[in-house]
Amino acid sequence: MRFKLIACEILYREVCWAVSRSPHRVDVTFMPKGLHDLGQPGMFSRLKSTLDGLDLSGYDALLLAYGLCNNGIVGLVAREIPLVVPRAHDCITLFFGSKERYLEYFYSHPGVYFKTTGWIERGESLEQLGPQSVRRRTGLDMTFEEMVAKYGEDNARYLWEQLQLFTHRYHTLVFIEMGIEPDDRFEQQVREEAARRGWNFEKVRGDLRLIRQLVDGQWDEADFLVVPPGYAIAPSFDERIVIAEPVATASPKPAD
Repeated sequence: MRFKLIACEILYREVCWAVSRSPHRVDVTFMPKGLHDLGQPGMFSRLKSTLDGLDLSGYDALLLAYGLCNNGIVGLVAREIPLVVPRAHDCITLFFGSKERYLEYFYSHPGVYFKTTGWIERGESLEQLGPQSVRRRTGLDMTFEEMVAKYGEDNARYLWEQLQLFTHRYHTLVFIEMGIEPDDRFEQQVREEAARRGWNFEKVRGDLRLIRQLVDGQWDEADFLVVPPGYAIAPSFDERIVIAEPVATASPKPAD
């Protein structure tokens, strides 16, 4: 079989590893990290534009290596072939291998911030989405001095304090080790960052199961949504996370 895969580049190493072992032909297009920082309309627009520009002739299915990501994939439509997406709230589920394992860890370990190889080597240094991001448009990426220059010292001090309260809810950096890292350089970077912040460091073992099953065509209903042609992705607001809904069609005009 032949699949077209659209993936966030934060999954670059993991996707390439899985595709190289898939029994199927998988053609991959990577999207830049940080689309969710554009907000729901911005992320949806970028993904829709990419999907609309694809020539899907000869493909058996279109795959998305994305989670729900703040509803950024909601409304994407399966055209002439099925659209397959993991049942995941965000990409961390894909690194953990199941939504159940991720939720169990999330609720038992509050205040953690996750890092993977993709978050490190394709993370803060990326600038292509910077001017469009929510952080840039709202000024959340400013230094204190820049806030003072723009808003005045009193207002800047208040804004800065509120930002610090937001970041203080984190106290642990967690490195998700996927087992395909070339060496320990990424883990060491996370350890050093945790030390600089005065945070704890933890390492957990990731699981490539969902990524492998996505590109291998093993789409169990519990883990994947297969959207048939003429249907769109919609949130389910339950443990399924996403469902397929018929694309709304325009109502016929009333007769004169």
